[in-house]
Amino acid sequence: MRSTELGNETAVVEFIILGFQSIPEVQFLLFLMFLVTYITTVTGNLLIMVLVVTDHYLHSPMFFFLGNLSFLETCYTSTILPRMLASFLTSKYVISLNGCFLQYFFFTGLAGAECCLLTAMSYDRYVAICKPLHYATIMNSRCCLQLAGVSWVNGLLASAIVTSLMPQLTFCGPNEIDHFFCDFTPVVKLSCSDTHWIELVTFVLASLLTLPPFLLTLISYVCISYTVLRIPSSTGRQKAFATCSSHLTVVTLFYGTLIVVYLVPETNTLGDLHKVFSVGYTVLTPLVNPLIYSLRNNKVKKALR
Repeated sequence: MRSTELGNETAVVEFIILGFQSIPEVQFLLFLMFLVTYITTVTGNLLIMVLVVTDHYLHSPMFFFLGNLSFLETCYTSTILPRMLASFLTSKYVISLNGCFLQYFFFTGLAGAECCLLTAMSYDRYVAICKPLHYATIMNSRCCLQLAGVSWVNGLLASAIVTSLMPQLTFCGPNEIDHFFCDFTPVVKLSCSDTHWIELVTFVLASLLTLPPFLLTLISYVCISYTVLRIPSSTGRQKAFATCSSHLTVVTLFYGTLIVVYLVPETNTLGDLHKVFSVGYTVLTPLVNPLIYSLRNNKVKKALR
């Protein structure tokens, strides 16, 4: 463990990410699984981006946001999986403090941007189903760019604020992060300085980035459901629900795993279970997004063909 002297204490300058070392007998299997997952995720999301850009049938607000989401998911999974795969190959689990903070910045910023972007997509579906006659006027190019831009700026700005506070913490041992990436709670637990303020700031910003978007998404789907149920024909109802079923599936998967990881109290028994659910929103969600949208959307399937 590399360290430097800081007064009478030894300051840690690097962390050891434990990851899944507690189950050494399946390390090679995990490496293969995450490698295939990463290749599939990047390939699928890049394909969605190429289709959205090149196929004029997909030049609509819904697919503009889908292209943004695919780009975000590609960056999102690339902040975690390449380093994890390298650790499996080299058996080196060390990361510098600055490297850890940088990984946390991108991970948190992209996660916050995804919360806002999913809300923008739900608003798009709300306007399309509840206000179809005004859809072209409301969801114009300027509105779409503003919604996407605000989503990215909100996530990265909140992450930058928290990450700028982390170098002020002192780490004097131990230096083992019981996770497979640099998440906030496992890192802050290792600090031997006062973490009250950074925990308060993080809680406030995390609440602002998750609770309002989640409530707005929920309200959008309540209004959508109310409108759809008033459609007289069953064919019309089925068609209306089909236009937002893919997005609703992604929202459920993303927020469901987030709630389990960050709201369920962590205990010794649930520690490994938290890692498994963390895989859900960091690895599984970016993997299934292109599959869900390509398999459930007729326009995407037509563009693929």
